[in-house]
Amino acid sequence: MAARGVRDARVLAAVRTVPRAAFSPPGERDGAYEDVPLAIGHGQVTSQPSLVASMVEALALSGEERVLEVGTGLGWQTALLATLAGEVWSVERFAELADAARESLAAEGIENAHVVVGDGSEGLPEHAPFEAIVVTAAHSAVPPPLAEQLTLGGRLVQPIGTGGEEEVVLFERERDGLVRRCTLVGARFVRLYGRHGFAE
Repeated sequence: MAARGVRDARVLAAVRTVPRAAFSPPGERDGAYEDVPLAIGHGQVTSQPSLVASMVEALALSGEERVLEVGTGLGWQTALLATLAGEVWSVERFAELADAARESLAAEGIENAHVVVGDGSEGLPEHAPFEAIVVTAAHSAVPPPLAEQLTLGGRLVQPIGTGGEEEVVLFERERDGLVRRCTLVGARFVRLYGRHGFAE
């Protein structure tokens, strides 16, 4: 992670502490500590660790935040966020993946992360507002509900594009709405499906 530009000491410590293998499919665990994506079923993949770390680092978490994650997968990023923030709410569209993530989080003793099944493009208004939001699937714009659920001064990281070749962008909420701060990296992501994402 450090060699690829991650500098936040808390993020690096979380990566060292949270075992990626514990959040990987059994057949993929040999590659869990390589900097590569892993297939997790349902046409989904977990992003490579350096990309996850860069996205998490951009949120600039101090330890007290309530964080929304859109796209739980098997929960490794969820676990990192839970290590770095006060509370994490994560939305996953596939119940099987959500169940696996919950089991792995519980097995690792992580109690401040909550996984729900639903449409991530809607966010979780019942648990808003959030000081930070991270989206792990691509859309051409930030879904309006996510922008609305972000606190003033809050940060949001999302891959912007149509799926396959994206810019991972950091936004910040100001009084007039979201402001694009910078592009973190180019990457490939699956599409964000839902009411405020792509149609199934």
